[in-house]
Amino acid sequence: MNHLTSTLAAIVLAASAIPAVAGQSVKATVNGMVCAFCAQGIEKRLSKLPAAKAVFVDLKQKVVAVEAKDGQSLDDKTITDEIKDAGYDVTKLETIDQSVAEIKAAMKARK
Repeated sequence: MNHLTSTLAAIVLAASAIPAVAGQSVKATVNGMVCAFCAQGIEKRLSKLPAAKAVFVDLKQKVVAVEAKDGQSLDDKTITDEIKDAGYDVTKLETIDQSVAEIKAAMKARK
């Protein structure tokens, strides 16, 4: 029993040393957003995507971020098409290893 306890303790200790892996997100720079209604419209559209876990829109910095659900991936073309269909231009698109919460925190730190 004592060996089992030590083994479990070692496993827990090893697992706690592994850093948390950020989610994968697509981050887009979008032109044409001029008001909160614009941002809400984009957020609503992208939130409906089956692979979307979270969406963040920063109107002032013209950034839209979509985080993928665990085990799923986001399609750049689908995201670009959704934003364009809503009436806005995507000027830059990149896939990054950050969650929407991390992107949001980084954006707030810049302000």
